[in-house]
Amino acid sequence: MHLSANEGIEGVRFAVTGGQGFVGAALCHELLRRGAREVRSLDLRASSTWSQQLLDAGVRLFQGDIRKKDDVGRAFRGVDCVFHLASYGMSGKEMVQAGRADEVNINGTCNVLDACHEHGVRRLVYVSTYNVVFGGKPIVNGNEALPYFPIEDHVDAYGRTKSVAEQLVLRSNGRPAKNDKSTRLYTCAIRPAAIYGPGEERHLPRILSLAKLGLAFFNIGGPDVKTDWVYIDNLVLALILASMGLLDDIPDRKGTPVAAGQAYFICDGSPCNTFEFIISPLFRSLGYAVPRVTLDTSVALSISRFFLFMSTLFYPWINSKWIPPPLILPAEVYKVGVTHYFSFLKAREELGYVPMVSPREGLAATISYWQERKRRELDGPTIFTWLAVTIGMLAIFSAACLPAVGPLKWVLDIHLFVFRSMLVIRLVFAAAVAAHFGEAVYAWFLAKKVDPRNATGWFWQTFALGIFSLRYLLKRARG
Repeated sequence: MHLSANEGIEGVRFAVTGGQGFVGAALCHELLRRGAREVRSLDLRASSTWSQQLLDAGVRLFQGDIRKKDDVGRAFRGVDCVFHLASYGMSGKEMVQAGRADEVNINGTCNVLDACHEHGVRRLVYVSTYNVVFGGKPIVNGNEALPYFPIEDHVDAYGRTKSVAEQLVLRSNGRPAKNDKSTRLYTCAIRPAAIYGPGEERHLPRILSLAKLGLAFFNIGGPDVKTDWVYIDNLVLALILASMGLLDDIPDRKGTPVAAGQAYFICDGSPCNTFEFIISPLFRSLGYAVPRVTLDTSVALSISRFFLFMSTLFYPWINSKWIPPPLILPAEVYKVGVTHYFSFLKAREELGYVPMVSPREGLAATISYWQERKRRELDGPTIFTWLAVTIGMLAIFSAACLPAVGPLKWVLDIHLFVFRSMLVIRLVFAAAVAAHFGEAVYAWFLAKKVDPRNATGWFWQTFALGIFSLRYLLKRARG
């Protein structure tokens, strides 16, 4: 496909569902950069990390729910091309909420299709997933000829519902508009690999938060397991090209648009081991311990099923803040522990897609982003240090100040065995509190110079942990 860089974009109105997300925001910016007349973002959120940047760029923000037809219709009125990115159930707690995944991914997509039909939208690009064909069985250099993975065999609601939604979108290709039978809706689906880049909010933040707590202590599968990744700029390029591939008014071309009714795998084109490519370099650059234990996929699956059971057990309260997200679930084990990668040959031949950012460049940009983000945040020790110091301080406090009743008598006996007298116990407790307070005051003054936005946080964290917190601030000051 040989078109100008802005063919089908200049002077055209676009709508992006999920436009305030990581991919959606990047796509909105690129559409405006290429000369779009208007770009609308339809998102459930009133605001996000990218809201102000989108507003500054001129994007119209529509707050709405794709599960509600009126909200979708309001955003699509007068639009020529729609990018449908909004979805639910990709990671974390969302993965166990099958009912909502059905509502958003299937019912929401039906509303998108109906609104396109109602308002005469000409082009619809649907963002799908590798999981429509992958469900835990190895795939080497797969292509679009692969059949859909059986619906009933999916281990998560996300893969199942995205598969149903993609098939609905592709079967709607060529559907005439409600009020103008000469206008047809042309559709296609983009199936991206795991997405990475500065600002990615689904996978890396969760992994790095576990690493910061000291809970990312294993990897899954051997070094021979290979999967695909796609850098954000490469994915946005593919989406733009897909929208061009749905144009039906190109001079010297007759018949159905090249991308109409088609699906395309999109990746960087460099299958790699997830832990070697992104996890290990990222952990090392941020000073986190790299996992040294490798779990066999079957063992990891057993562990993940336990977390799935626990999440199901606490399902009525799953969205409560006191319920942590599951450490890992079966679908995630398959993603990182089973080889599956695909060819983007079809996208190259039909759309002209060639990755413009190499994996090395994309990883460097991602690492740089996270290093800068870490410098802006409060740093500290792992959860095991927190537990050890907290338990230790509570133990000496109970021995020094509380009556020896029940289990506290054992605590007092241990302290008397070590310190020999109540006077020494109380002096040690007073000295510990004084030391923590002095370190906290010093941390506050030092943070005012090297990390002023987190000075209060450094004070309280150092008051709780003492030198175990202060050493992180001293390291930042030296850096």
